[in-house]
Amino acid sequence: MNIILLGPPGAGKGTQARKLEDERGMIQLSTGDMLREAKASGTEMGQKVAAIMDAGELVTDEIVIGLIEEKLEGDHGGGFIFDGFPRTLPQADALGALLAKHGATLDAVIEMQVDDDALVARITARSTCGNCGEVYNDLSKPIPTDGKCSNCGQAAEFKRRADDNEESLRTRLMEYYKKTSPLIGYYYAKGDLKSVDGLAEIDEVAGSIATALDG
Repeated sequence: MNIILLGPPGAGKGTQARKLEDERGMIQLSTGDMLREAKASGTEMGQKVAAIMDAGELVTDEIVIGLIEEKLEGDHGGGFIFDGFPRTLPQADALGALLAKHGATLDAVIEMQVDDDALVARITARSTCGNCGEVYNDLSKPIPTDGKCSNCGQAAEFKRRADDNEESLRTRLMEYYKKTSPLIGYYYAKGDLKSVDGLAEIDEVAGSIATALDG
């Protein structure tokens, strides 16, 4: 099963992708992770990515599609979770063509709906484990009192993103709505779109996603 997780920054896409990996053996394809992995790989593609990123420029759609194609040619696991791609209608068309080329289908697009004000309040309280990236929240999932991450079990430095402040978040949300929200109509018209409440408790969101995928 191949799915897309759609939602604004901080909607919980990464958290739900990890749960799907654990429970269904799916493979998360996060654009950011793939670019960092490519940059560190030293391959020809990696060197190209490194040069673009080091220059502070945006990586082209063609390069991202190339990285995704490399993944599609490898282990499929229980299917792929596309997180952070597509972000635009041309990228959606490109992904559809790539999947068709490999005889694969897109089975569902899960839109994680949020209320902007509630999302800003949640994200400004967010921190992550410096070892494994597990996400914590002052309101709903506080850092363990012993200072050890509940996921990796290590004593960790818990970090807040510099751009997890209200002004930056509002800017990122506006960028999301301008570029990515057209995808909601695009996939709705194709009959692929399913929506869940992204601000519910983590396990409740996971249950809604499971119902959407299995229903």
